[in-house]
Amino acid sequence: MANLKEVKERISSVTSTRQITSAMKMVAAAKLRRAQDKITQMRPYSQKLTSILQNVSANLDGDSSSQYSEIRPEPDNVLLVVVSSDRGLCGAFNNNAFKATVKLINEKYSYEYKHDGVHILPIGKKAYEYFSKRGYNVISDYYEIFSDLNFDAARDTAEFAMEGFLNRDFDVVEIIYNEFKNVATQILRTEQFLPIPESKEEVKSDDKNIDYIYEPSIEFVVEELIPKSLKIQFYKAILESNASEHGARMSAMDQATDNAGEMLKELKLVYNRTRQAAITKEILEIVGGAEALAAES
Repeated sequence: MANLKEVKERISSVTSTRQITSAMKMVAAAKLRRAQDKITQMRPYSQKLTSILQNVSANLDGDSSSQYSEIRPEPDNVLLVVVSSDRGLCGAFNNNAFKATVKLINEKYSYEYKHDGVHILPIGKKAYEYFSKRGYNVISDYYEIFSDLNFDAARDTAEFAMEGFLNRDFDVVEIIYNEFKNVATQILRTEQFLPIPESKEEVKSDDKNIDYIYEPSIEFVVEELIPKSLKIQFYKAILESNASEHGARMSAMDQATDNAGEMLKELKLVYNRTRQAAITKEILEIVGGAEALAAES
């Protein structure tokens, strides 16, 4: 059985840890509130733009079709945008994204990977560290975006991917991120960014022959609306991941605080038993000594 000093040191250590995790939980809760407000405001706008983008892309044909919709049957170069966090202590948040990325490479882009055609664009320091240490082709110009998260930074990153696609540096661009559902739940998403995917919603027979009216012209829609929409979708994915990170960290710190509380209860019970055993031992020694003295006299 551990001595009293060791148990007291462990109680002190666990108490300090519990205070830290409790404080981190409150900080994460405050950050989550702000991040949640941002993504809640962004979603309706993003969803409407997505709908417009998909409808426009589906109804363009011939010379008017968007360059961002060009499907290349045999891609040689793939860009995977992996959104993580800058810091840890957020449960399986980062590992889930990393595992999904590695699985995607092994199952879908194994040929491209063997021919050095898979490129990783990490968003967040954890993704940069993970893929850099494992020898992947990492583009390291944009991973510090969370140090000052804003639309301008996200736009620059999206433009890099979009220009790379137009210049045929990349034939496919996919984004791996965690979508925020609630504090306790984050949904891992793997979405194709480029070429623009077709809408998964079934088109009703009455809607197939809709005559779209473009103002001021179809060329303007292609040149202006689609690039702006793509940048908004990219920014939305980053905001989703940011809110998910704080939710995951809040849940992890809450669980850690509860575990520390349970451990304190057990340690205090051990401490009391150890102290009681020490007191009993001392009493027995005193009684034994008194009886020995009485026997001698």
